[in-house]
Amino acid sequence: MNWLTWAAVPLIFVGFWMYTSTLSASFPTLQNKRILLLIAHPDDEAMFFAPTLLALTRPARGNHVKILCLSSGDADGLGEVRKKELVKSGLQLGVGSKDDILIIEDKNFPDSMTVTWHPRLISNLLTTAFAPKMAAIPSKEAPQATIDIIITFDAHGVSSHPNHKALYDGAHTFLKALMHRHSGWECPIKLYTLTTTSIFRKYLSLLDAPATIIGAILRKKELGSFPTPLLFASSPVNYWAAQTAMTSAHKSQMRWFRWGWITFSRYMVLNDLKKEKTL
Repeated sequence: MNWLTWAAVPLIFVGFWMYTSTLSASFPTLQNKRILLLIAHPDDEAMFFAPTLLALTRPARGNHVKILCLSSGDADGLGEVRKKELVKSGLQLGVGSKDDILIIEDKNFPDSMTVTWHPRLISNLLTTAFAPKMAAIPSKEAPQATIDIIITFDAHGVSSHPNHKALYDGAHTFLKALMHRHSGWECPIKLYTLTTTSIFRKYLSLLDAPATIIGAILRKKELGSFPTPLLFASSPVNYWAAQTAMTSAHKSQMRWFRWGWITFSRYMVLNDLKKEKTL
């Protein structure tokens, strides 16, 4: 290759990136919704869901986004530090107020690679927080909730972490409980989950965009106010924002392997989510 060819490579790459970001913006999205991002540990919001947060918190979308984290990430005794880091990161990624970032400290939800959180306990917590009138609403009336959407991990948890996978089971258990006495009514909360890919694709960064886009195009589609699938591809500016949320907010977690993650992980650039069937 001559020097002109080498000089063209970064321009082609940036052009491909901008095209991918623009194409993803043509997909249906969520607007004017009360959205809960359900995560297991501080830094999940930046390492896995940054493209989703940066897209859905745009003021033009009209969404109200909350984060609920079911542990303080205290496995190494840094729980108090990590709680503050989550608040800082969430605000950097577009959450409107620190009051919308909720962190649970409960012995039933330890930060652990060997403990699977019980879905019924997660369901009970979500009921108390977002459907407090569940038991009082007659079966002949529609169920009620204070949120419209839950976004969380899929059954594989992206990294196979048992805490991540427990959120999927807990969210399903919560929605089944919400609808238990209300057959014939539509569930007031929709559940969207982040797609787990193979380990090869996981570290392709933006190069995974063609496979992600084709996969989204081939999936069964629904339009309307709760469309599926959802596709979010960050622009270079938003990718930088996601990296900054890790490097400046989650400083306690920036070990060598996380530098590799924020550089090469597709989840720092691409999020594809599908709406789950909950009944």
